[in-house]
Amino acid sequence: MDPLVSIRPYDPRDLDGCRGLWVELTEWHRSIFETPSIGGDDPGRQFDAHLARVGPERIWVAEENGELVGFAGLVLEHGEAELEPIVVSERLRSRGVGRTLAETVIEHAREHGVRQLQVRPVGRNAEAIRFFHRLGFDVLDQLVLMLDLVTDEPRPWRDGELVAARRFRV
Repeated sequence: MDPLVSIRPYDPRDLDGCRGLWVELTEWHRSIFETPSIGGDDPGRQFDAHLARVGPERIWVAEENGELVGFAGLVLEHGEAELEPIVVSERLRSRGVGRTLAETVIEHAREHGVRQLQVRPVGRNAEAIRFFHRLGFDVLDQLVLMLDLVTDEPRPWRDGELVAARRFRV
């Protein structure tokens, strides 16, 4: 990891920085799906709902010279655990920040006695799927398959992945 970046627990002063990173994550999803409506008119506010759901004690931030450059959360609900989300500012990607954030969440999950930790990258986000696989997420648990019933408008699907010897659109 970049030696100028540190990982620490979330602090209420991080709210605006995390909202900004949530917007960056939303923009990434908008671009990979070619759909500008993802996240609504004010996607940064969706971080507030995530914070309320997860709790500030289960969010960690990456900071460089006082600026938030990433964050990750640990969702513990109904006996299940999920690393959600993980976001690193585009300018610092591929420098180990995401890996260190993920390892921090994984360690805290272990400390809480979590037996299985899930991640749910969208099928189209091959970069995220490769990232999580490198971290050891190599058990394919459950797939969500979708039947697109809209036939009268163009959809953003493209040829995608081979799973169980079947080709799926993403």
